[in-house]
Order: sequence, then structure tokens, then C-alpha cells
Amino acid sequence: MMTRTLHLITTKDDEKIAVWKVIDTIEDSTIANTLENSLPIIKPQNIFLTHGTFSDKQTCLKIAEYLAGLGHHCYIMEWRGHGDSSMPKEQFNFETVATYDYEATFRYFFDELKLDNLHCITHSGGGIGLIMFLIQNPRYIDKINSISMFACQAYGAASKPINHAKIIAAKILTRLLGFIPARKLKMGPCNESYYTMNQWYDWNLQRNFKSSFIKQSTFNQSTFNKASTDTNGVADELLDYRHQMPNITIPVYAISARGDNFISPTHGCQMLFDSFKNPTNVFREYALSHGDLDDYTHSRIMISRNAAKEIWPTVTDWIERHAQ
Repeated sequence: MMTRTLHLITTKDDEKIAVWKVIDTIEDSTIANTLENSLPIIKPQNIFLTHGTFSDKQTCLKIAEYLAGLGHHCYIMEWRGHGDSSMPKEQFNFETVATYDYEATFRYFFDELKLDNLHCITHSGGGIGLIMFLIQNPRYIDKINSISMFACQAYGAASKPINHAKIIAAKILTRLLGFIPARKLKMGPCNESYYTMNQWYDWNLQRNFKSSFIKQSTFNQSTFNKASTDTNGVADELLDYRHQMPNITIPVYAISARGDNFISPTHGCQMLFDSFKNPTNVFREYALSHGDLDDYTHSRIMISRNAAKEIWPTVTDWIERHAQ
């Protein structure tokens, strides 16, 4: 029987973050791989999932239940201001979520639950947050077995003139309204403020991946930077996360959708993927021209019957290949 259990954890800035545990109450304590390449029998793996903007746990729930049905233990984190997490009084952006929400969640995993393995699955901005979190907290890099990123990019959406114009227009409109009315536009259940979205607009328009509040000098001197060997940039400049991405040595499976033409186009996902500089990582665009079932859109790449049929099993394979 599939069960969902809600646990609220407290961040260092006193927000309550919802972490949902999704498991199938099966008695067998091992998982037999049923894919064609038939990997060895493994113990259940712990899997962290999170969504992006305009979303909540529903984005991750179906794939979490699929993985739980295979015997894995899944944990879905909802960003502050989304789903069952608290609604903050202060404004927040992608980096706020990475710095506080991810930190509290991973502290819960490893300090309280004492997990001995962890795999990560993210959609869109959830992957951006994970990257920033790991760069800020490199001690967790060796604790994560694998990452699967659906439709994730941060600084490559505006490389084509028409997309550049669309992002400028979206930024102006969001500023005028003060937020993106996602519910009215049927983009998802959660509206996003201009303050939140402006960071994403600027990253793409300026084609960088810079912090909004961490200076390079502070990052170099801090205890969380002991694993970093990159000293690019002037000390007084804001930290450029892109320069630190090669330090994330976790195996990454990056998935893009041919029909995602605005938020996470394939060339943008490829740019982000290339910044890891790990030759063992795998990038895969799903498209009809590749013999796949769909060209997919930004949401359908994660949530659709076709994704469940042809993409979710490849994520399972990636997890089980890197199982502990």
C-alpha cells in the first residue's frame, strides 16, 4: 500500500519546509532489477525529489510513487511558499530556497534520519537550487550517489533573439503585475513574485549564474568552501556558481525536451550540463526525431504517460547503476 507522510522541518531562518515521505509498504528488503540489462539485486535506495517554480509536490508525486512501487524510499521537498510549506513574510528567490530550504532538508536526511545513501531527482528550478546548495555545502557531494535532472537550465534560455525578447517582455510584465499569475494562466498551482522570478530573468539575460548575496571573497574564506579549488573572479564580485560547477562530481543524468522552447530549451540544458565537465555524465534530449514517443514540453517531460513509459525507467536504471 502506498503511503505519504508529511514531516515539517525548520530552516535556519525559521521557515517550515514540507518533506513528504512516499513509500510502498512491501516486506521484501531488496529490489530485483527487471530492466533488460538486469543489474544485481540491491537494497532500497533513498531518493530526494523537488519541483521548480509554479509547482508543488504534485510535480514529483507520480514518479515518486512509481519509484516507491519498485521498493525505493522517496522524499519530496516543497519550497517555501509552495504546497504545505510555510508562506514566508520576507521575499525570497531561487538562492534563498537553495541556501535555507535545501540545507534544512539535507541536514534532516543525514543528521536526523542518518541516511546512508541518497539520489536526487529534480525538475526545472529544483535542479538549479540543488546546484547552488551543493556548491555552498560541498561536504554533501560525497554523500549523494546520483542526480537526475529534468528540464534544468539557468543561463541559456535567451541565446536566440526571439527568446531574449520573450524574457525581456516577461520580466517587464511580471514587474508591472508584481507576480506571475500562474493559476490563472494554468502554469501551475503557485503564483511567483517578481522578486523570485527576477533572478532567473537576469541569469538568462546576462548569461551568468551569479549569487544575489554571496561575495567571492566570503566564499573563498568560508569553511564550506574547503572542497573548492576554483579561485576565478575578483574577490569583491558576487560568487559565480558556474565557475564552481566542475566541483560537483556526482554522476548526472540530464534530460531535456524538444518541445520546451522557452523555459528550458535543449541548448540551455546542454550549456548547464557542459559546465559540470564530467565525462561520465549523460545528456539526453527526448524528441520524436530521435525515435521517442513525444517532443514533450517543460511539464510533460516529467509528468505524462509517455514520460512514465519511456523516461522514468531510464531514471530507475541510472539510480540502480549508482546504488549503494
